Amino acid sequence: MLGAGAYRYEIRQGATVVAVEEARVAPKAITATRREADGLTVREADATLDDAGRIERISLRYASSLFRRDASYRADGDSFRGNVSAMAGRNEIVIKLGRFGEIDGADLTIFRALILAHVRERGQIRWTGRVAVIDHNTLAAASLKQTCRLGDARGAALGVSVPGDGSLWIYEARMGDVEEIAVDRTGSVVRRRDSRGSESRLIDFKP
Repeated sequence: MLGAGAYRYEIRQGATVVAVEEARVAPKAITATRREADGLTVREADATLDDAGRIERISLRYASSLFRRDASYRADGDSFRGNVSAMAGRNEIVIKLGRFGEIDGADLTIFRALILAHVRERGQIRWTGRVAVIDHNTLAAASLKQTCRLGDARGAALGVSVPGDGSLWIYEARMGDVEEIAVDRTGSVVRRRDSRGSESRLIDFKP
């Protein structure tokens, strides 16, 4: 499980800070917010976790200068059920969960860290499985295959450095969409960088 506490990430595109993500992790809950640098767009998520640290319920909000969307989902056996509400109405969504019930919430770094924490807890160095992926713009969920593997600790491909006795993971969220994610010894994601040059960096953590 992730270490409890408050996390703060800067998201950069090159040398420019484009957003800030803040998350708070408790034994059975995660809250997260991403604010774009323009001050006009905000993503929020509140999740409750079961005893195994899996997401059992999650609510999300997306607001910009043009529109607002809200969504709520719950794990129901091997199904993931919920709805998305916007000005045009409300859409019901039901998709199939993967074997381990993993959920990727609106591309927020803390939920990627949660998936990796589960992989590490299982002692796996390579994993492929279905993930309920909630799109960061539409908040609609889809069942997608994702994969990750323990990588080269030098982080040569994308220049990601790994602190101390941490590890580097190669994560493919979609076909051709590859990230390198540096994880420290506590299981916290300290850097996350994709092949397009977008990078999330942990700049503050308070237990």
